[in-house]
Amino acid sequence: MADETPSAEETPSSDGTAEPVVVPYTELAADLLHAVVESFVLREGTDYGEKEFSLEDKVAHVIGQLRRGEARIVFDPETETVSIART
Repeated sequence: MADETPSAEETPSSDGTAEPVVVPYTELAADLLHAVVESFVLREGTDYGEKEFSLEDKVAHVIGQLRRGEARIVFDPETETVSIART
């Protein structure tokens, strides 16, 4: 019988809930990464100040933050949602 490491969804925290999982952006195909970031940008509702930025500019900005290690993709197994958080 092989020794298997449980996935994050199978590993509850001390209070019995599953811990959020950090998903390295490098593990996602380029089109999936773009879709995840676009979805986040469309729902996050941040005001970018006086200058308007296009959707593509906002997506590029967030992808840049991921590449620089300023943000990370987080999957919450409890809600089955993906978000992006600053590090």
